[in-house]
Amino acid sequence: MGKRFRAFDPHQVLLLPPSLDDWLSEDHLARFVADLVDETLDLTPILDDYTEKRGYPPYDPRLMVRLLIYGYTTGVRSSRAIQRRCVDDVAFRFLAADQAPDFRSIARFRRRHLNALAGLFLQSLHLATKLGMVKLGRVALDGTKLEASASKHKAMSYGRLVDKEERLEAEIAELEAKAAALLADAEATDATEDERFGPDGKEVDLPAELDRREKRLAKLQAARAQIEAEAADKARRHAQDKERRRQERAGSSDEQTVTDAGEKAAKTARPKPKAQANFTDPDSKIMKNSDGAYIQAYNAQAVVDETHQVITAADVTTNPSDTLNYTAMLDQSTANTGTHPKQALVDAGYCSETNLEAARERQLSCGTETFMATGRLKHDEQVPPAPRGRIPKDATPKERMARKLRTKPGKAAYARRKAIIEPVFGQIMTCQNGRQLLLRGEDGARGEWRLLATCHNLRKIFRHAGTVGLATATG
Repeated sequence: MGKRFRAFDPHQVLLLPPSLDDWLSEDHLARFVADLVDETLDLTPILDDYTEKRGYPPYDPRLMVRLLIYGYTTGVRSSRAIQRRCVDDVAFRFLAADQAPDFRSIARFRRRHLNALAGLFLQSLHLATKLGMVKLGRVALDGTKLEASASKHKAMSYGRLVDKEERLEAEIAELEAKAAALLADAEATDATEDERFGPDGKEVDLPAELDRREKRLAKLQAARAQIEAEAADKARRHAQDKERRRQERAGSSDEQTVTDAGEKAAKTARPKPKAQANFTDPDSKIMKNSDGAYIQAYNAQAVVDETHQVITAADVTTNPSDTLNYTAMLDQSTANTGTHPKQALVDAGYCSETNLEAARERQLSCGTETFMATGRLKHDEQVPPAPRGRIPKDATPKERMARKLRTKPGKAAYARRKAIIEPVFGQIMTCQNGRQLLLRGEDGARGEWRLLATCHNLRKIFRHAGTVGLATATG
């Protein structure tokens, strides 16, 4: 072969030790994350948690935060996957300064400091605001279903749960009776059993069997109590809202009567036979996702600013319906930014008499104009034109909102909703691998969703800052 090739020697020894700093381009995301953690983010809540001077020194919190932020930004969220990347991936090795924390250390750090990590969301929002990326002229509110770290097949309905509980109680009573009978006869039958089963043999390990079934019964009883408590709470809130509306119509106000109505309803509330509880993650619920499939999930909520698709509020609820989140999410956005948006775009999932009334009051009190869909359109169905003439005096809030959305300004404003918030959910699900949660429990789900929202905002800041650099962009 006459062709010459460049020299290639896999066993070549380097004269000088390599520098990881030389292996990444100047505009790499990992450099941005390193500068962000080292120079911009306030990690005091995490650092203050280390008060014990004795023991083996833990990994530097800056190292762990670097890895988690970069991992959650690039879709590498599993602690085992992060451990592998610290060996195989140049960017992770650069962020860890060539150290490789084991997956247990990463998982423990994330769980221990989850609230502080979720608190970085506010810092990312304030940084985006400082860079002029948040204008709050128009925001969109929506929810998405995140799969819980639990299978829906590990859930049991209330009706089946009660039946299973009764059967287990009967089996336990039978085993206890059998154990008592065996103990009563123990002295007389020792010799016979030794001859039949051997000196160390046994026909059945009754204490172990009893313990297993009693633990199972305890889990069933806890699940039953959870479902009953949820039913009572739902009945209480419904009765209180109903009584408040009755008092408003009558022009009176008596909170004690409202409380009494709620407690009375709670005492008589009974769960529906199909109400379910999950044994792996009791806080998660069966929910219908956008594809029409039923999954074990949490309802993740977000408010997104139009200018650069920065998330201004993020939360998680266990209620499949979005209806209860309209006021809470817009209030959270205002608390986080210190400013009321001029317009709020909300889909039909939030439409209710209460929310339509709250939207009217919000516009009067703080100037936020809400465009809320009053129903879902069928495929290819067009919004009918607004009727001409004055609005009837007896028009309901829903009719007024529907009429508002049919006007040219209403159509133009609401048409922006999908373009503002849907790409955000898409980027989190695909780029950040955020379709399924890794942590269990409502607090774990909320903390992880806010960490995902933090990393989404930081990715937007990285794109906005570009090659200027974080320090230059923030002054």
